Parts: sequence; structure tokens; C-alpha cells
Amino acid sequence: MNWFLLIIAGLFEVGFAACLGKARESTGTAVTYWYIGFFICLTLSMYLLVKATQELPIGTAYAVWTGIGAVGTVLVGIIVFKEPTDFWRLFFISTLIVSIIGLKMVSH
Repeated sequence: MNWFLLIIAGLFEVGFAACLGKARESTGTAVTYWYIGFFICLTLSMYLLVKATQELPIGTAYAVWTGIGAVGTVLVGIIVFKEPTDFWRLFFISTLIVSIIGLKMVSH
């Protein structure tokens, strides 16, 4: 259950990063809504991270949380914000994913 909470926390981390990106692109009242989304995602992400670390090792949990956030944010950047993709960028994101899976596999 704690791994599930940690994954959801990582997805909310992607959410708050995406909200920041959309707020940067927006104007008028839309900016306010994106910042509200940012604070909601931030709060939920931190709350779930705290809950997950009550049972999981903090070092592993934090690395997985930030890894999910990093990979997810890069994917959102590519898909939503049309950021460039090239071999090396995708290669290093892939190594990050493999590292996250490895950390989960060696954590008890």
C-alpha cells in the first residue's frame, strides 16, 4: 500500500510541475486556476510522501518520488509543451526509469 501511495505522490509531483508550466503560458484568471492546481497537487504530493515514508526507507522513497516526478515532468514537457526529443534525452530518461525500478526491487 505504501508503494502505491508513493507512486500517487509522484504523479501529483508531475501535476504541480505541469501546473507551473501551464501558469507560465496562461493569462488572466486562468493563471490563478493553474496556481490553485499547483498548491493542491503540491499539498497532496507532500502528504502522500509523508504517509509512504512512515513505512518505507526515506532515502529510497524520496529517490523514487523525485524520479517519478522527473520522468513524468519530462514526458509532460514532451507531450504537452512540445519540448524536443532526441536520442540522448530519451536514453537518460530510460536510465532513470531503470534506476527507479532497481531501487524498488532492492528495498524491503
